[in-house]
Order: sequence, then structure tokens, then C-alpha cells
Amino acid sequence: MAYEMLVLDIDGTLTNSKKEISKKTKEAILNTQARGHHIVLASGRPTPGIMPLAKELLMDQFGGFVLSFNGAKVINCNNNEVIFQKVIPLELLPEIYQAAIEEKVGIISYDDTSIITASEIDEYIEKESKINHMPIKAVDDFIAYINYPINKCLMTGEPKYLAKVEKRMKLRFGDKLSIYRSEPFFLEIMPLHIDKAHSLEKLLDTLHMSREQMISCGDGYNDLTMIQYAGKGVAMGNAQKEIQEAADYITYSNDEDGVAHVIDKFILV
Repeated sequence: MAYEMLVLDIDGTLTNSKKEISKKTKEAILNTQARGHHIVLASGRPTPGIMPLAKELLMDQFGGFVLSFNGAKVINCNNNEVIFQKVIPLELLPEIYQAAIEEKVGIISYDDTSIITASEIDEYIEKESKINHMPIKAVDDFIAYINYPINKCLMTGEPKYLAKVEKRMKLRFGDKLSIYRSEPFFLEIMPLHIDKAHSLEKLLDTLHMSREQMISCGDGYNDLTMIQYAGKGVAMGNAQKEIQEAADYITYSNDEDGVAHVIDKFILV
């Protein structure tokens, strides 16, 4: 099988522990695009947190794709066309916010430039700000401020406690929203039926491609569906145990150029 599309999670996959793309990995990705293969960056990050990396990889020139908000939005980097998008029904926002208050966890969403919160700013909200290079905008009224379409909310908290919150949120909103953790301290609150695999299927349909032509690489819980869906699902050497068990192949870690190894082994052959 000739693989024509390479899908990459960002944190823990594309980037190393310093949140940087190594020289070796960058060169491998540029060579892949020069050979006519599609690159997709698929992340829980908001779109503004992904685009600088897409530009670093010249995806605007080669015509790559950004799948942001865990798949709630898919963009063509070449022309900024929105290929697919799904938003949280705004009528659910008051109940989502109230649930965060009751559970005593942080809650954020996003606008075009900032991370929006009315919560006390915890270390995990600060981490999200640092990862995406987006400032935190503290607002007095979360519900009143967000009067525009949003692709996701994010609850934050101590990992063991947030695991319990996840179960309660699924019971409370499971028929209305998709809820899962992307990191032990991040609980994604997503539009119903949205995950990376679902949105990649939409993208493949647009490009008249099949999943057998796709390799997906990831390390976290929110990468599981795309690793299971892809023609070849790859787990990083640093991936969660459950992700490695679900993968077709385990590559080197993100600090050992695991993505470059995948490219050399399966694409540029």
C-alpha cells in the first residue's frame, strides 16, 4: 500500500519535550510534502495554536491541512478554506459552565486570539496558554462573553480527580456532547460525535482518498480513534500504554525523531 497522507498529532508526537520540531523531523516532513504527500496536523489545540507550526512546515505552500479542536474544525492551509466544522450548541453553554462550577474545575474556551475563562486560573490553564502561545483573557461573565460559535470547551484539573469528573460529565452530557481527556489534566468538551477519526473521514471524502492510504501518529487518549481508523496506526514510543496496544506499529519517542522514522520506513521508501 502506498501511503499518501500522514496525520500527526502535535504535542508528544510532532514536537519534542521542548515543544519544538527537531531539524531531522522537519526535513523529513518537508521532503514528504515535496514528494506530493499530504500532511495533516491533528490536535486538540485551537486553530491559532496550530497555524504557526503549519507555517514552519510550509504547509501553506504545499497545501496541507489543519485539524484543530480535536476535529471540530478542518482547514486547508493553502487558502484557509474551512472544509468541515461543528460547534457546541450555545444553549448548552450555561449547563456546561454550571457543571464546571459544581465540580470545582477550571473551564475555558477560545476566541480568535485568546483563551477565555471566568475561572480561577490554575496551573493547567496556564499550561494551555503556554502550549498555544495564546494569552489568557479573564472575563466576568463567561456565558455573556461567548456569544459566538465555539468548537470546544476545556475543563482542567488534577488528573486523578478529573478522571472522576470525566465519568460524571459523560453521564450528564453523553447524549449531547463528546467528552474525553486529551491529557490527564485536560477534559475535552466537544460537539457530539466529534473526534479525530470522524473528521479525518470527512477530509478523506473531500480528497477522494481512502483510510488505507493514511498513516496516523499519536501518543494520547484523543489520538486513539485516528490510530484505530488509519490504514496504519502508529503510536509514539512515549505514548500511553492503551495507545500502544491499539497501534499497528510503535515508533521511537518524540525526543528520538519518531515521526522521521515513520516517514523513512513507510513513506520515503
